Amino acid sequence: MWVVRKNLSWLRMLFTGGKSLPRIFGRVILATTLSIGITVLHAYFPAHFLNLTVAPFTLIGLPLSIFLGFRNSASYDRFWEGRKLWGSLVNVSRTVGLQIMTVPGGAVGLASKQEATRHVAAFAHALRTRLRDEPHTDAERLLEAESAASVKRWMDAGSSLPLYVLDGLARRLAKWREEGQLSDVTWLPMEQSLVMLTDILGACERIKNTPIPYSYTVLMHRIVAVYCVLLPLGVADTVKSMTPLVVFFVSYALFGLDAIGEEIEQPFGHDPNDLPLARLCKVIETDLKNISAQAAMVEAAIAPDLPDVES
Repeated sequence: MWVVRKNLSWLRMLFTGGKSLPRIFGRVILATTLSIGITVLHAYFPAHFLNLTVAPFTLIGLPLSIFLGFRNSASYDRFWEGRKLWGSLVNVSRTVGLQIMTVPGGAVGLASKQEATRHVAAFAHALRTRLRDEPHTDAERLLEAESAASVKRWMDAGSSLPLYVLDGLARRLAKWREEGQLSDVTWLPMEQSLVMLTDILGACERIKNTPIPYSYTVLMHRIVAVYCVLLPLGVADTVKSMTPLVVFFVSYALFGLDAIGEEIEQPFGHDPNDLPLARLCKVIETDLKNISAQAAMVEAAIAPDLPDVES
């Protein structure tokens, strides 16, 4: 579920719960609880308490903040690239729909053009379900019923449904051109649009299949956890009873940054702040239906004015 918040005042934003808080709540409470125990030990058994200076945490904290910033920047780059790709998909799908439905009615039948337009919408749904590893229900709904067997053969061969849809659309346009129903002037822009759809497919698959290296993510988790757990040993002698409060805010900041980077690293998932792929697919399908319906109305209005060929 895509989260879009209204602009809040600065004061209200301070007390508005974020979606990452439930994910890090247990970690923050654990670090704070340990700091309470360490603070009590330091108060009652100072002679036997292991005191560390703030210097090690300062030395570690600086590179840690740099690494977290770099990791979050890399994650956001992946998120924003995914959003731009899906924004391009919306625009290119509309363009292909317009290109198909504005082909002269005498050249290609209305039913054939509407079927090709449904394939464009099916591509968007197929791409969404492939990126999310979901059943291709919506895409199969938009494809013609007689293609169910060929879809199954294509999928059994290890290929993807989005590529199947593009292959069928390309073959349909090539057949129209071969039969003389499309001129080169009309066909070339359509071919360029198909190339753009193929590029979007490949780029989305690259983002999904090439996450940030797992070892780097594990290292960040471990360093943040160790830093927050050992922090009371370095500040208890200085801030004393305020140690749990200091640990609470520091652990909230570090665990929060770590969780945000992990959440937006894969923009095609189901987390609250991931891309609204289902909504974008609905926009594409609705727009293409409207384009198809408008073309049908125009052809119906023009048809009575056409000369009777048989007379």
